[in-house]
Amino acid sequence: MGVVIPRALKPYVASLSTYDVDLGAPGVHRGLPGTTLTFVLPVGEPLDIGWRGDDASRGRRWTTLSGLHAGPAEIHHDGKQTGVQLDLTTAGARALLGMPAAELAGTLVELDDVVPALRHLPEQLADCAPEARAALVADALLDRLTDHDEPRAEVGRALARLTRGATVQDVADDVGYSRRHLGTLVRRECGMTPQEVRRLGRFERTRAVLGRVPLAEAAQRCGYADQAHLTREWVRFAGCSPTTWLREEFPFLQDLHADDGGESGT
Repeated sequence: MGVVIPRALKPYVASLSTYDVDLGAPGVHRGLPGTTLTFVLPVGEPLDIGWRGDDASRGRRWTTLSGLHAGPAEIHHDGKQTGVQLDLTTAGARALLGMPAAELAGTLVELDDVVPALRHLPEQLADCAPEARAALVADALLDRLTDHDEPRAEVGRALARLTRGATVQDVADDVGYSRRHLGTLVRRECGMTPQEVRRLGRFERTRAVLGRVPLAEAAQRCGYADQAHLTREWVRFAGCSPTTWLREEFPFLQDLHADDGGESGT
């Protein structure tokens, strides 16, 4: 269930939600990539997660922070999932974690590895009433804002425009840099190239319309050349076609976000 994000956190937290889902049977949920970092705090059982096709990355964690990545994660569950999930912006990586998002690109880490000061959150959530969990996490993050850094203004603007679908050349012209220099700055900030950020933003937008409009219309709305182009990008980023995702994952997401109608991250 989505919750109201405190005003001071809005530049840094794209979404904050609690979840308590009973799927009835064990399975594997795909955690899709996007333009935000995903922070998950499970309650009751640790999260069993790893990158698809990379057994060495899999582990059971009480806190999981995933940097920007270009492939899906696999979340193994016993049929029930409970906890709190946040999607952090690239500015949020600096403000709340004390580092550029690039330092976490392609990684799955625990809070102890990044922000030891927040290591108490899992234990506090376990002792917290379900309706108070989101506020507990928000308050802990607000305490992190007393001293924080910000990305360079032009880099933040470039990332925002790339995410919304502007071409790399248009963004370079807008911020007054060459494409090469823009690429260097974007990679230093988030760990991906400008074109990768743009593609992830387009992929992310399709998740808001799939299952609600025909695939051909989704492709047209989100800036793909055609339905085949959309399908190729889905296989690249999700590890499956959009039709497979709709069949296997969409019912799960409808249940997960039944109260707020949204979809988010891992």
